[in-house]
Amino acid sequence: MLADIKLDARTRMNKSLEALRHELAKIRTGRAHPSLLEHVHVDYYGSEVPIGQAASVVVEDARTLTVTPWDKSMVGPIEKAILTSDLGLNPSTAGQVLRIPLPPLTEERRRELGKVVHHEGENAKIAIRNIRRDANASVKELLKEKEISEDDERKAEQDIQEVTNLAVKKVDEIVAEKEQEILEI
Repeated sequence: MLADIKLDARTRMNKSLEALRHELAKIRTGRAHPSLLEHVHVDYYGSEVPIGQAASVVVEDARTLTVTPWDKSMVGPIEKAILTSDLGLNPSTAGQVLRIPLPPLTEERRRELGKVVHHEGENAKIAIRNIRRDANASVKELLKEKEISEDDERKAEQDIQEVTNLAVKKVDEIVAEKEQEILEI
């Protein structure tokens, strides 16, 4: 019973960490990375699909992405999708290949992105604390139904708190790493 509660809490906290990493991958740093275009969707013969399903996205150099559509007729729609995205990128078409130069980030934009990263980190910490609260409530329920002793309850809550502390520490590390990436010139 207690082991299941602890395992569930640990698993859910790890999922929160993965969700944080996924959200932070969308935030643009000074370097080119294919994940920047992950959330861009293209009209591919009547259905909206992620750009990765309509074209190959590769890093040409530190500040340039290259998009090569699988189908020649998709160059226009892919270019339009990138232009209308909220990324502020201007692709240039060279035949069947789109090159997307990433402009260097301004100091002001870096600060804004730092705030966004901090906000995402706080959201992850809130999710982790909510998971801790749920796990502790489950433990208290077992105590109320006299399935465990008070000593077991105290030990379980300590274990859950340790897992929570580790997850919060990991969030801080992930946020610090992303902020460092953003501030890199």
